[in-house]
Amino acid sequence: MTANHDLAEEIRAYWSKRSETFDLAFGHHIAPGPEAAAWAEPMRLLGPAPLKVLELACGTGEVTRLVHDLGHDVTALDFAEPMLAVARAKHEGKPRLRFLHADAQRTMEPDASYDAILCRHLVWTLTEPEAAFADWFRILRPGGRLLVYDGDWTRPAPWGRWAAWVLARWKRIAPDAYYDGALSDRHAGIMRRLPFSEGLTFDRLAPLLAAAGFTGIRELPHGPIARAQRATQGLRNRLRTRVYRRFILIAWKPARKDMP
Repeated sequence: MTANHDLAEEIRAYWSKRSETFDLAFGHHIAPGPEAAAWAEPMRLLGPAPLKVLELACGTGEVTRLVHDLGHDVTALDFAEPMLAVARAKHEGKPRLRFLHADAQRTMEPDASYDAILCRHLVWTLTEPEAAFADWFRILRPGGRLLVYDGDWTRPAPWGRWAAWVLARWKRIAPDAYYDGALSDRHAGIMRRLPFSEGLTFDRLAPLLAAAGFTGIRELPHGPIARAQRATQGLRNRLRTRVYRRFILIAWKPARKDMP
């Protein structure tokens, strides 16, 4: 058994456990109204509906709801069955939606079978990112688009250190069990062993996607999402929106005539 396999199984167990409180933790549940609209706005760049969209690491189906509501035919994939169970119950009976128990790094989906792929807070957890990006490129149709929401969760951004300092002291006085599911030690242990253990940024991710064949790679502003979150949250969660450097990335698989 390889080290990567051991780590992948530990990650699966971690997220399976987190499914119990995932929607209670800030940053995972997406509130209806302005916050949902802010998350959905970049999805409009995927193209006009209906598209065949694959959502990787769908978790409890929060992002699933948004992309599905735009009118797309959605396959929502996750490798933690307890997460999928929550998502299935949340979206029971909806048309144009199927759930798939599979590994986002090796989807086993057919070549050129999706118009678009998106994921939220997945890439930093990948144990074999280059293999994953090659697989995503393979299953996208020529001209298809990839949309990634992620961030550098390893250390506070320079402008977020003061917020992290306040939150650390607040946690000592009044711990928030739902924010990390009371599994912060396991989370830290996993993060130290990941390829992106030094942090995931747009500048680090873009060359890896380019090497996999993606083009037109650009960063989209995450600020509208953070501002929408702060508009409805209490002080503790407003501070959380300021700690880490978050980003949105969009990329294209070249149309066939442009491919080598």
